[in-house]
Amino acid sequence: MKTTKLLTKMMTLLALALMIVPTLTSAQEPIKVGILQYVEHESLNATREGFIDGLKEAGYVDGDKIKIQYENAAGDNGTLTSMGEKIASANDYLFAIATPAAQSLANITKEVPIYFSAVTDPVDAGLVKSLEKPETNVSGTVDAGPLKEQIELMLSIKPDIKTIGLLYNSGEANSVGEVERAKKILEEQNLAYQEVSVTSTNDISQALATLLNKVDALFLVTDNTVASAMSYVGDMAAENDIPVIGGSKDMTLVNGLATYGLDYYALGKQTADMLVRQIENGEAIKEMPVEAAKDLELVINEEMAKRLNIDPSSIQAPK
Repeated sequence: MKTTKLLTKMMTLLALALMIVPTLTSAQEPIKVGILQYVEHESLNATREGFIDGLKEAGYVDGDKIKIQYENAAGDNGTLTSMGEKIASANDYLFAIATPAAQSLANITKEVPIYFSAVTDPVDAGLVKSLEKPETNVSGTVDAGPLKEQIELMLSIKPDIKTIGLLYNSGEANSVGEVERAKKILEEQNLAYQEVSVTSTNDISQALATLLNKVDALFLVTDNTVASAMSYVGDMAAENDIPVIGGSKDMTLVNGLATYGLDYYALGKQTADMLVRQIENGEAIKEMPVEAAKDLELVINEEMAKRLNIDPSSIQAPK
């Protein structure tokens, strides 16, 4: 009899334990964060690294409190869509790097919070209603460059510039908008420009052959296609004694001369801070203002300066 009662108690305790285990497991389930990157290049890689490090500094370490799923579309829009569908259905939060990635995810889900970075004009891209109040499941950080200051920097380095070359992908909404802004600034300063657009990195060689014998300098906005080929662009320009002012720190360090702009690593960390605020404070993403880069810096590629016979110490930040 005693044995029967003991077995009954043991069975009851075992049943309770089995009921409790799933509850404990689900309570410890890590937050799932999906990252979709449009293409591989230094600025976007730095953005991703900054985002992951920003989460880590806030206590959200991959494999512990969070689980990160990373996908890179390598600049292919078809791949971008399929990857977007995969991560949108499997994660609690999404991080889109560059405008095409953000647009793809925004078209796929209206429910899962989407944070973006390396996007220049999220309103024009149809991602948010306004910078102050997105009113969608999307918000993040923008990388609109200080174009006026960058052009001033270019003129201070080479005051005798008459014509400036603009090279960009006409299929990237960010780039088209930035180039239009740059053209207005150049026109205000009575500077001539030559523009050539491409649709892929395969077009860049021919574009440079057309452009480099017509200009005194290249001004490159933050364009994903051009950034992917920055090593080649910088070499070809240097062979023609043409300085390149890049739209970002990372483009410049690869093979540009100088820039005055934002740090994409810091921008990624800034975006991570926004996600942490939602996780910890319950801030609604639809009411979370889009943020601009907080810090700008002068970046000089000293090796390129030497190739162009320019004294690096003579390059100063615009006032």
